[in-house]
Amino acid sequence: MPGRIVRTRTAVRVADFLATREGKAHLSDYGWAQGMPIVMTQPAETLNDAMGMASIHGRAVLVAMLDPQTEELHMMHVTVPQAALKVTKACADRLTMGEFFERLSTELIAEFRVKFWKNTAVAHKIPACPAMQSRTTSPARYPMPAHQSGAERVAAGTTR
Repeated sequence: MPGRIVRTRTAVRVADFLATREGKAHLSDYGWAQGMPIVMTQPAETLNDAMGMASIHGRAVLVAMLDPQTEELHMMHVTVPQAALKVTKACADRLTMGEFFERLSTELIAEFRVKFWKNTAVAHKIPACPAMQSRTTSPARYPMPAHQSGAERVAAGTTR
């Protein structure tokens, strides 16, 4: 998986979770399959923006987010918009992913629509499990690139 995902803290936590048998089994119980896209998001990102990223894939996705206060990994499964469902009112433009995950913490399953979808989709929260909340990321396995100025890259010989 390294090299195929953006290396944010959320992505590293998801990769660590998926590297475990428990993680794969847990996500499989909630609709995940090998090769399924996972959209990384931030609490302040709008639902519209995150679902725009999800729409690019044209199929069901998982959405992952780290809670900035607790460092808990939150995940949800989102279907593609379904013509068979009653069309719901589009969610507010300013609704954030943090707020949407909070909504799912009480509802667990929600029908919703973003402004650029013709049809309604379904999201369901994936409950946490011990492996999902593990913070034993190996820095050696997922080294985060350090920012270097142009002069430092030239001095280190790492310019393109």
